[in-house]
Amino acid sequence: MRELNLIAQTSLDGFVAGPRGEFDNFMGGEENLEFVCSIVEEADAAMFGRISYELINAAWPNAANRPGATKNEIKYSNWYNSVTKVVFSKTLQAGSSTNTYVVSENALKEINRLKGKVGKNILMFGSPTVVHELLELNAIDNMWMIVHPVLFGDGIPLFRKTNRVTSLSLLTTHRLSNGTLCNKYKVEKSG
Repeated sequence: MRELNLIAQTSLDGFVAGPRGEFDNFMGGEENLEFVCSIVEEADAAMFGRISYELINAAWPNAANRPGATKNEIKYSNWYNSVTKVVFSKTLQAGSSTNTYVVSENALKEINRLKGKVGKNILMFGSPTVVHELLELNAIDNMWMIVHPVLFGDGIPLFRKTNRVTSLSLLTTHRLSNGTLCNKYKVEKSG
């Protein structure tokens, strides 16, 4: 069965963006993108909340065609254009984007349907509201937490307050040259 793997870039204090949704303080770059490309190779479907989808979809469909695009920008853009994209949204209407469809209700049913199909794993990008819901539903199998060595102090948190504990087991870790830690955790399923 396919697995649903979250991939999230966060500050050390757990924010996926600054207070106004800005990403200025993350330490991106080619090494970071190369590492993300190594993760996406293991997936043939991507999931997003509406905001994450709109941000990623604004940048990546045509990135491979930009003058001076790097090897990893081309690789990621080509991957993005080739995979099935599922967007969880109650407001977004189905559009004309290739391989993209919108799910507005019963997220667990859709995830279970996708997990049951033959293929590679499914990646969930950022999307704090959806992540919270999927953790509550025990739908996330693994988490790639790409933790940048910066404290935002304020911003959009990846995780919200909850009344339950979610246990994780560290599967692997990788350190980038700028100090960013890339940790993969298995989500221990609760009853």
